[in-house]
Amino acid sequence: MKISLLQQMYKDVLVGIPLAKESHHYTSLLDLCVEQAPEEDETCHPMHLPSTSGGVRSHQDTDVAVPTADDISDSFANMNSSFCPRERMLLQLTLIKMMVDKAESQEIEFSVRQKYCEIFVLLKEAKIDSKLICLLCSCDQLLSHMASKSLASLVYFQLKEENTLNVTWLTFSLKTLSGFPVNARVAGCLWTLTTIIKDILKDKVLPKAGILQKLLAPLDAVLEGFYNSILFHHFDSHHYTSPYSEAANNLISFIDLLEALLASRIELEVPLRCHRVLFLKISCVLNLISSSVHYLIKKKFIMLLKKCVLYKSREDAKSGSLFSQNPPLYEDMLVLSDAVLEVMDLTWLNRIPLGGKTSCFGGGEAPPGGDAQGGSDQTVLRALSLVVLKALEFKFQNSAIEAEIKGDFQSSMSHLLVFWRSHLKSFPQSHPVAHHCEWLSLIFIEQDDDMWEAAKALLLIYLNINRLWHDVADNLGHKEKETWNFLTHAGGYNPHCIFLFFLEKIAFDSTVLLDFLISSETCFLEYLVRYLKLLRKDWHQFVNVCDHFDTKHGTFQSIPSVKPTHQEKQSCMTGESLQNACEQKPQTWESLASSQNCLVFTREQGDNEVAESNQSNSLVCTDNTSLPGSLQSLVNYDSSEDSEFETDGEECLVNTKQVPLNNEGEARMRETGCSYTDVKRNTVKSELLSLKQKGSNTSSCLTCVASSDNITPLRIMLYKSTKCLEELQKAISRLQRRNLFPYNPSALLKLLSHVEKISKNLNPQ
Repeated sequence: MKISLLQQMYKDVLVGIPLAKESHHYTSLLDLCVEQAPEEDETCHPMHLPSTSGGVRSHQDTDVAVPTADDISDSFANMNSSFCPRERMLLQLTLIKMMVDKAESQEIEFSVRQKYCEIFVLLKEAKIDSKLICLLCSCDQLLSHMASKSLASLVYFQLKEENTLNVTWLTFSLKTLSGFPVNARVAGCLWTLTTIIKDILKDKVLPKAGILQKLLAPLDAVLEGFYNSILFHHFDSHHYTSPYSEAANNLISFIDLLEALLASRIELEVPLRCHRVLFLKISCVLNLISSSVHYLIKKKFIMLLKKCVLYKSREDAKSGSLFSQNPPLYEDMLVLSDAVLEVMDLTWLNRIPLGGKTSCFGGGEAPPGGDAQGGSDQTVLRALSLVVLKALEFKFQNSAIEAEIKGDFQSSMSHLLVFWRSHLKSFPQSHPVAHHCEWLSLIFIEQDDDMWEAAKALLLIYLNINRLWHDVADNLGHKEKETWNFLTHAGGYNPHCIFLFFLEKIAFDSTVLLDFLISSETCFLEYLVRYLKLLRKDWHQFVNVCDHFDTKHGTFQSIPSVKPTHQEKQSCMTGESLQNACEQKPQTWESLASSQNCLVFTREQGDNEVAESNQSNSLVCTDNTSLPGSLQSLVNYDSSEDSEFETDGEECLVNTKQVPLNNEGEARMRETGCSYTDVKRNTVKSELLSLKQKGSNTSSCLTCVASSDNITPLRIMLYKSTKCLEELQKAISRLQRRNLFPYNPSALLKLLSHVEKISKNLNPQ
């Protein structure tokens, strides 16, 4: 074979010009020279191909960087004709993959695509699929990887165009997966199936449900059996301590397949058994996470668990269906939650090392003279925490047994709080934590989507337990109310504390809240609607918590013409009683509640008083320029012009068609988020500049001291938090009037308006 012909074909396919010669000619160029016994067409045996000195070494040689497929393909057109057999085979595999991609593209001429299809038919007759299967088990990693991609492309193309499943590939997959662990070479088979599923999910035209059903139904039973085989191993073996071993490679490849199966589940009305096995047998994964396998494997499984607990939110957002109308998902989430809460204790948590190596540019080692990694892997810490919180949320939403809810929740949250405390040192610029409710914002502040999922979970848990308390006693006495209030602080799930700590972290900047509302990447809208509903019913407790912040930071200021109401006086008294609660580390909450010496604000040994003094100074500062980047506004509105002086371009956007408004309530809001164009978003920024400038003047009002006799103390935290919500309401209203808000905010505005009225009625000025 003349390599120059193959190179010329590569150039023609790359550009997309018609292939001039007959299809048989190009088929002969692409046909792989792979020796195999006729009776072993569908089996996978190791192959050792000749390699040049610059070739890729086997998977045991881990000190050599493997070039990517794109690196290889980009250089093919300019290489000389002295190709070795391995390089020629890589070029053939690259061409097959390219031709499949071109044949699916509508941008390529029909005649060109038709020619490619003719070549595929001839390649199938030449048993190209069997030859690719043999290459899957090559000791050459790049050859194996390229063979997997090419085989997946051909199987997917046949499934899409002919609506038939490749029998050769299916037979190979069934035999390989069912033969594990006797046949340990399964990574190539797993790669191919994962790639096919991902290709189906990426297709925007294909009816995914039918194709996925045809692909996965024949493999359903064998996939469940493989799950049991690979996860029931003894993972203390040295084979799993290195990510480069064959055993670890198999496991990592299987995790990728599980992620693809989880993503494809949402496309089917009735999930297959292979979609559910991860949920129903999650205990295998939990045991593996606490074993001695390599940290990379643990991390990938923890991130997979996070995707599982967030799966319900994604399905609800996509379909809008009620969770109770999906019995399989309901059952699966319940099993997963029970399993997580059953194993989750301090012993299990502490067996998960969170100090893996930092991934450095160019390798896994820190540069000479650089600082070694100190502290914990915050990504894994957040994911693990979110898994526990979402499991608690679902468990308690679907349990009516008071003792079970209180017992499990108290135990799990106590373990989680101690776990968080032990990893506090990993956070830069950390300060001693003075309240358990502050942990949430400290742990999740760098990842806003996870933060609001966690906050929503704790809010729903609070509402559920609060309902149980009132069911036990319709009219709670003063002592019972204080006990309930103490428990929410001790458990770190008081919703008012959590919300105020977050506002404090963002310097009460309402534009940050607006960013979250506009973004479709977080559940902040759902969280805020639920919290505002609680706030209008539980206003006195909100005032009480605000008093707590002021007492702790010593920030009561003198503001004229403000008189506290009778209800707020009671709240202030309750705040004083909370302030007098003794300071101790987490214990069983029953003993704390019985003595009413429940933990509310604790101090670490050392320099906490200095830290608290620094925090009190930051409370009256509304300028967020000194904050870390992650805590500043997500959009720099200062770069825009004042919205009161709009340009002609901005004026024309006022008439932009708004998303149709409806009154279906906040339950539909999550589904109506849409993306902005850059021009429209810039208009939103400029609309908010005046809000930002007006907000910067509030600190002078807060720190003023009047000499009049008609002076009463004003709660600073109460003022700043309600002012932030008021500014948010005004910003949303302005954007809605100009047809610039991405969905109908009527229900949200109604709640914000109600909170504003409550605030003004109880604080007449």
